[in-house]
Amino acid sequence: MAGNSIMKKIVFISIILCAANVFGNAQQNRFKQELSFGASFGMGISTVSFVPKVQQKQLTGYHFGGTLRWITEKNLGLQAEVNYSQQGWSELFDDAKYSYIRRLHFLDIPVLTHIYFGNKQVRFFVNLGPKIGFLLNEKTTENVIASPPPVTQPAYTSEQWNMPVEKSFAWGLCGGPGIELRTAIGILQLEGRYYYALGDLFGNRKADYFPQSSSQVIYGKLTWLIPFL
Repeated sequence: MAGNSIMKKIVFISIILCAANVFGNAQQNRFKQELSFGASFGMGISTVSFVPKVQQKQLTGYHFGGTLRWITEKNLGLQAEVNYSQQGWSELFDDAKYSYIRRLHFLDIPVLTHIYFGNKQVRFFVNLGPKIGFLLNEKTTENVIASPPPVTQPAYTSEQWNMPVEKSFAWGLCGGPGIELRTAIGILQLEGRYYYALGDLFGNRKADYFPQSSSQVIYGKLTWLIPFL
């Protein structure tokens, strides 16, 4: 009986020690989450997909704002941003002396899934997700309304010249790849991103002239993040 009691105690102590060892290893192997905050700056080129078509060339604009990133598990995180961006379109005419540029100033809020892989110093990543935007104001620079260019083939479309943007709320999808360097002064990211609007700038009812007027923007941006958790 005494021997059985001693054996039970040994087995019990062994189980406790084994469980403690497993728990200790689990604690050591548990992923350490990371919360970072920073700022970004970049340039974008934008156009608007009009139906009927409006002849355009790419319009350049600034893009900057703040970034909050939370890496919740290995290779996966969440990134939210608040950005100011310049979008719009620049029309193309046969005669270069004519010009029409509509520049739109937006407050953008993307919420993105952050997928990454690499090592402690260099990582490659992809950000993907939805984005909403609010039109702050618009500005037109042109010399065609008072003295329109002569109609050529294909004829230009002019209905948009005097139409203010009807829909100040924008929404769509954005994403793109990038590379990240983790340094002593913080995390430096170089990223390319594409935005495709799922909403239109102008009314798209049957009675409206443009059934489609959706923005498309390609960004290149540099982000500096500081981990603080």
